[in-house]
Amino acid sequence: MPVDAPTLAVWKFASCDGCQLTILNCEDELLPLAGAVRIAYFPEATRGTVAGPYDVSLVEGSVTTPSDALRIQEIRQASRVLVTLGACATSGGIQALRNFADVREYRSIVYAHPEYIDTLERSTPIADHVPVDFELHGCPVDRHQLLEVLTALVQGRVPRPAAHSVCVECKRRGAVCVAVAHGTPCLGPVTRAGCGALCPAYLRGCYGCFGPQESANTAPLAARLVELGMPERDVVRVFRTFASGAPEFEAESRRHDADRTAVPS
Repeated sequence: MPVDAPTLAVWKFASCDGCQLTILNCEDELLPLAGAVRIAYFPEATRGTVAGPYDVSLVEGSVTTPSDALRIQEIRQASRVLVTLGACATSGGIQALRNFADVREYRSIVYAHPEYIDTLERSTPIADHVPVDFELHGCPVDRHQLLEVLTALVQGRVPRPAAHSVCVECKRRGAVCVAVAHGTPCLGPVTRAGCGALCPAYLRGCYGCFGPQESANTAPLAARLVELGMPERDVVRVFRTFASGAPEFEAESRRHDADRTAVPS
């Protein structure tokens, strides 16, 4: 490995480690990557650490505690390029369900001594706290997108992650539209591409795990879900899964939650 090889650090916040495991699961591509970069910090893969600054930092997970909010500031200052990985880091993740509830109540029910638990009221994406250079979406991230971004950064070119919808991917792989052909509820029209339309290819509706695409028009899709027979409570649920903290999905779920709980006049 060249002495001047770029340094790579991988950091974990509130998450399940799935995006870090995606890096390790790259298998054949991992060795050439390790030969092109100097892995300076990656506890999931190695005990060895190298002090910063770092050329590239990959961050998995959302900010959920006051110490998280301080630590991400330190990581940003030590990183030339910061890339967020997955639904947790880009939209708050499944743990952003706390954003719709009373965290103090949950804390008092779950923990015998809630006074020892230091947590924030909301689970927030990394970009809410520091500038982010690139975002990779998904739960977990797609290995091909991840390798493309890392390769681009090593080669000194600008990565270009997909911003179009899952529907485009369905067309590219010749998959039948499950919403049109079978009346299956599907978030594909408002969800960012990157998975290769995995669920629709197996006649399942898209679950929205890559979060909203750019300019996601959620209201007409939600209306169509209701037309297909989905109860309001389930419309709330489908927008409150992997990317419930994304502004577009959060706003749509709150709108239907209000409709569901409204008292008839």
